[in-house]
Amino acid sequence: MIVPDSHPRRQSLLLRERVAAGVKSGFTSSVGLIAHGRGEAFDYLLGEETTPVAEAACRAAAAQLLLAERPVLSVNGNVAALVPEEYVALGKAIPAPIEVNLFYRTPERMRFMEAQMRSHGCENLLCNEDARIGVDSERGKVDARGQAVADVILVPLEDGDRTEALKRAGKFVVTIDLNPLSRTARKADITIVDNIVRCVPLMTRFVGDLRDRDDLEEITRSFDNKQNLRDSLQVMKARLDDTHSVD
Repeated sequence: MIVPDSHPRRQSLLLRERVAAGVKSGFTSSVGLIAHGRGEAFDYLLGEETTPVAEAACRAAAAQLLLAERPVLSVNGNVAALVPEEYVALGKAIPAPIEVNLFYRTPERMRFMEAQMRSHGCENLLCNEDARIGVDSERGKVDARGQAVADVILVPLEDGDRTEALKRAGKFVVTIDLNPLSRTARKADITIVDNIVRCVPLMTRFVGDLRDRDDLEEITRSFDNKQNLRDSLQVMKARLDDTHSVD
């Protein structure tokens, strides 16, 4: 799809095309298109920019991943479609393995996911399903070397059931979710309310900048996710109020 540079929705349309291309390539579920569209609606309420609230959450997330003994980055079809190269860069910067986890999991889709991530430079990729967390669906299958033993897990664009299961298993959960009202956003320890295409590169930058352990511990200790979600909602409300006041 060719989108003119002058189109006011150019970036949004290009992101839709990435997800649609992922569906055609077989590693993204068609249902992922619905989830992406839902996220777009919330991004409008953020002004389609990374807010200071989201930036602070990115900084806390980067600090927590650096402090982790066994960090893991979870990747699903939408993540693989939207930010494959950027996600690999984040994994290398921490460093942390990337583990494939799919709701609509089939051997064929797993092969397509592996090909997609490896084509973007992922060398430390986990794809086994030799352990489980407490979810009845295919999302409950995890790699015994990855999420099964991880202490901190980044689970962007995530399903609420799995976030709850990871918490019950004693994991520290970091998520990226444009909807601050979702179960995932409310159950996670750190929620970045932002578009994944903006915040993953920002997290990588923070990972490169933040190295002093005392600073890392202070950043994570002072972060309050409930306040973070309240502030994110306030940003959206303020934008709605401003829009409503326009003649």
